[in-house]
Amino acid sequence: MAEAAHGRREVPEEEALRAHFYALLSRLLAAPPTAETLAELATLEGDDSEMGRALATLGAVARGSAPADVEREYNALFIGLVRGELLPYGSYYQTGFLHEKPLADIRADLERFGIARAPGNPEPEDHVATLCEVMFGLIAGGFGEVDDLESQRAFFDAHLRPWAVKFFEDLEAAPSAAFYVPVAAIGRLFMAIEAEAFAMADIGARPLN
Repeated sequence: MAEAAHGRREVPEEEALRAHFYALLSRLLAAPPTAETLAELATLEGDDSEMGRALATLGAVARGSAPADVEREYNALFIGLVRGELLPYGSYYQTGFLHEKPLADIRADLERFGIARAPGNPEPEDHVATLCEVMFGLIAGGFGEVDDLESQRAFFDAHLRPWAVKFFEDLEAAPSAAFYVPVAAIGRLFMAIEAEAFAMADIGARPLN
């Protein structure tokens, strides 16, 4: 995961909610949930919106899931004996190969932001969990002054918008997915919401002729 030397700051409620979604996705995609995490997720409730239903489903699935079962599912999806069912990396989704130009581009942006890969983390920086963690940090101010909306939009457009929805669609349909089906639905819906919000913000920022 990513690491920076800055603390978080207070953010408006709407921004805190965005940060929470990124943190949730990062946490569940970086590693299988612990018993404590499943207990937290079991309290989730929703509403009649598509996102609300996905959250409610995740809560229900968490209530019926054992940590060992979810760990086996996570391993089948993302690790496997040779490789998992899915490769959750931006380079792979955009080029068909690992460690390609999208990874170099991400590393350049992270260096510019002063963000380093955490010691002991073997995953390349284009892992979807790391990218969600970076977005969380940009929103919550965990990376110093690099937390304005334009920086968030630029990072999202460059490193998540091109492939994240497709990844979550694949995860939602993966043969081994059970617990991760509602996780994928939340990710798919949230990425679409973010893309639309950033597009609207971009339109609103354009000068009138």
